[in-house]
Amino acid sequence: MITIIGATGATGSALIRRLVEREVPCRAVSRTPGDLRAAIGANTPVEIVGADAADPQTLRDAFGGSAQLFLAMANSPRQAELETNVIDAAAQCGVRHVVKLSAPAAEPDSPVAVSRGHWRVEEHLATTEMTATLLRPYAFMHKLLLNAPAITEGVLVGAMREAPCNYIDVRDIADVAAETLLHPGLAGATYTLTGPRAFSHPELARLLGELTRRPVRYVDLPPNEFHSHLLSTAHMPPWLAHHVVEIQQLAIARPESPNDTIETVLGRPARTLHAFLREHLHMFTKTA
Repeated sequence: MITIIGATGATGSALIRRLVEREVPCRAVSRTPGDLRAAIGANTPVEIVGADAADPQTLRDAFGGSAQLFLAMANSPRQAELETNVIDAAAQCGVRHVVKLSAPAAEPDSPVAVSRGHWRVEEHLATTEMTATLLRPYAFMHKLLLNAPAITEGVLVGAMREAPCNYIDVRDIADVAAETLLHPGLAGATYTLTGPRAFSHPELARLLGELTRRPVRYVDLPPNEFHSHLLSTAHMPPWLAHHVVEIQQLAIARPESPNDTIETVLGRPARTLHAFLREHLHMFTKTA
């Protein structure tokens, strides 16, 4: 049995779809199991279990009979604490293999606070007897959908100057997760995951303009102004606005370049940003 923590997230839900397609028994864990069942469909053959990462006993109940775990909790100030709870409960219940969704800059001195949290979780996981597979994807393409309202008005706002960004489709991340869960020879490694090409924000704006057939301009702000923009316009909580600024500044400090990990693991090329944007073009186009 494969248990999935983070089943309501973009990667976790994509992984569920992939495992169901391959007829692999899986269990999805959520604090709100009724909402999760409604989200994935009443007829989807997935076991749904209620548990709270802040309550170790509910976690232990959820892991009964599970051999593998996919762990992908949402970023939050408590993420490291909650993921550590999950890992401890999994170890106590005999789980043998954990696939953790992490981040490329998971280091003790990372300039990104969330990435320092990922590093602490990775270090804790290494102290257990469970096999650890670490997935370190770069920027999720689906996060661009959050910019859709501004893009429909012809504006993309950021603080990345002309730094390249490695966008990746979450379905590719999920496909790699599935392979590492289903093929023991792939388990126990660290996989840094990117799309096939890195795009700067000016290049992204030009691509969006070509696809929507309307001008889209990139507005580059100083980090402090971008932070204020995220608070006032995107209505982000302060910790999340700070995180977004940090990861954009990291792209400037450490220019990103793509790798071929997706193709090596899956035997096919990674999905392209162009294809993703075309698939979701209706979200970036203003209706009459």
